[in-house]
Formats: sequence, structure tokens, C-alpha cells
Amino acid sequence: MGVAVDERDHLMMRLPSRVEEALHTAARRPKRAEWSNDGGVTWTPARVGAAHVVPDRTAECRYSGSAELLGVPIGRDGINTVITQVRLFQGIQGPRMDAPHWVPAGVYVADRIRRTRLGATVELLGLEDVIRAAAFPRTRTLGPALASSLVPVLAGEALPTTPIAWREGVNPRRRIPRFLAEEDRWQALSSGTDSAGAQTGIAAALGGEIYADAAGVLTIGPVPTLSDPVVWRIPHGAAMVQAAEEQTAEGLVNVWRITGDGGDGKPTVGPIWVWDDDPTSLTYAGPDPVHDPLAPQRLGLSGVRVRVARYTSPLITSVAEAYTVGWAKLADSLGIQASLSFTSLCHPGLEPGDVVEAEIEPGRWERHIIDSCPYDLGAAAMSCTTRTTARRLT
Repeated sequence: MGVAVDERDHLMMRLPSRVEEALHTAARRPKRAEWSNDGGVTWTPARVGAAHVVPDRTAECRYSGSAELLGVPIGRDGINTVITQVRLFQGIQGPRMDAPHWVPAGVYVADRIRRTRLGATVELLGLEDVIRAAAFPRTRTLGPALASSLVPVLAGEALPTTPIAWREGVNPRRRIPRFLAEEDRWQALSSGTDSAGAQTGIAAALGGEIYADAAGVLTIGPVPTLSDPVVWRIPHGAAMVQAAEEQTAEGLVNVWRITGDGGDGKPTVGPIWVWDDDPTSLTYAGPDPVHDPLAPQRLGLSGVRVRVARYTSPLITSVAEAYTVGWAKLADSLGIQASLSFTSLCHPGLEPGDVVEAEIEPGRWERHIIDSCPYDLGAAAMSCTTRTTARRLT
């Protein structure tokens, strides 16, 4: 069964100040790999050649990658695609540091192995892949129970030794009503749709998301927003090497309609609506797009465009829960129409969902949420893709 642990309230992995300073110097960047065939109880060191890490909030696994493991055995008693886990580390060693500081760079399962002259090239997927593969052998009825009771059971059946962390902003004491999980374990934990078309997923019902972080901790946390604390400021011409901006309307929603099941024969919850009510935002939905849809015409707000989506879940049992889910959905659907891709010095403590402040051009700063930040172990630079809300554009 998963083990509940405490973890930091913000995302970015905290590095000691001397390590942060070393990032801006000619620091050594050694790399390290270990593999395990007993679920991570014991780890065997492995020499590592080329290795690439892809942290990505929009992918099915938060972390994926590839690594060349040198001198490792392959097969039942070595690395294999059945039970092997691999974990990677990026080291930072500044000029006056006696030893490297090791930063976790993901815990993985071996998805594909190719034997090479020096060892093996391994394609890696995050631990979410184990949960996805562990479908329910038969339909199960889950709940009613606290979220903090259900998640360790569902995760622990697939990953018995994996720790679980609840971040500030989601309520593990929230009572989840009885619901039917037909086959997909990950959908029951995260989000999905049942055969009737209703939305399921414990994390989604909490207004959050679930993923395995860089240290292999299965984490349930809130959907990141631009109001979260800035974890890194990236000045133009210093940390940032080059930037490319792009805008898209794909996935943009500025009005959400949320409904739920009261449970135990109680009336249906909602509907409730949430929308972008900031008049300074490009995605402003008007003063009340639900009860006064003609207000923009009456007030001369010719630039208002309404984009509506609906979300229904039997796991929502109160109006307060519906609003929690609605605001989370809105935060996630507004912040995608303006993106930024840039190359910067490699900061291995950066994680998807972190909020950074980037100087796009001299004197022009914008807040962005990191969607992906892939890098090669040992490299001094990394590429990042981010997004921001239109209200942040100038």
C-alpha cells in the first residue's frame, strides 16, 4: 500500500543556496543512474552514458526519457521490461563544493531495451505507466470513503512501495461517494469518462491532478495557476538564450458549467457556472454570460467571445465541491493560448507546473507556467515550453 508522506507546498525542488549559485558558474554536472528489480527497495548503481529527461505536464507520464546504461546485465537477473525500475540523477558541483549535490531526475520503468556493445539503451516511462497497465480484472465499486483512504489502496495495488504526497490546495479528507470503476485504474485515480459519459476521477473531483514527481512520489496537488509563487526569474540575455512566442486558441474555455450527483438519492448538485470575470483579460466572458448574455452587446463590449464547456461527475456531491472543480477547470483552460519556448541554463530543480517570470525582451517580464522542460543529463542548457493567460500579454 502507498505510504503517505509530507512534501513541500510549492513545486520547484529546493536546492541549497550554494547549489543555486553554482548553476551560474562553470559547475561540473555529473550524472548518475540506478536500477531496481524489487520495486525500489534496493538499488544497483549503473554507469550512464547519454541520457535525456522529458518532464512534461501535458504527457501521459509526467516524466519520460531514455538512457544508455553501461555494463548492465540484461534478463531476469538484470534489467528487463517486466519489473525493472530506473532512477536518474543530475549532479551539480560548484568550484568550492567537495562533492556533487544530486537532484532527482525521475523514476521510471523500462519500456524498451536495446542491447548495445557497451550495455543497453533503455526507453523510460514514468511510474504512471504501471498504474495505467494495472487495469481492474473486474468492475469494482469504490467508496464511499475519504480520498486519503482510497488513493493509497488504488495506487498501492499497482505500486506497493511508492510513497504518496498530498500538496496544499487539495483536501485529502474529502469524502468520495460510491462510484463504479469499470476497468481503468488510472481514470479512477485521475480523470476519465465512464460508460454513461459521466466524468470520473478522484483527483479531478478534488480540483487537482495526480502524477509521479521527479523523486517517484505519487503526488496529488492543485492545478497550477499564475497566482502561484514565482520559483525562478529568468532575465533576458543572462539565463535566457533565445525565445520564441506562439499563440493558439486550442482548448480555450472561458465558461464552465459544472454538475454533480448528490449521492444516496439526494438531488443533483448544480449546475453552477464559473467564468473569466476579469474585464482586462482577452478571454473576458462578460459580466454574466449565464443570466445576462446580452450584456456585452448592451455595454458595447464587442470583443467578448464566449467559449463554453461542461463537466459532470458523480463524485461531486456539494455546491462547494462543484465550485472547486470549476475554478480548477477554468484555470487550466484559460492559460493555454499564449506559449513561450526558450532555451536557458539548465536548472534541474525546475518541474512542470512551476511558475516562472521570464524577461521576454529587455524590460518586458511575463509570468508563465512551465509545461515541459526537457534536458540532457550533464548539459548546461535546457529547453522549456510554457503558457500564460492572455491577460498577461502586453
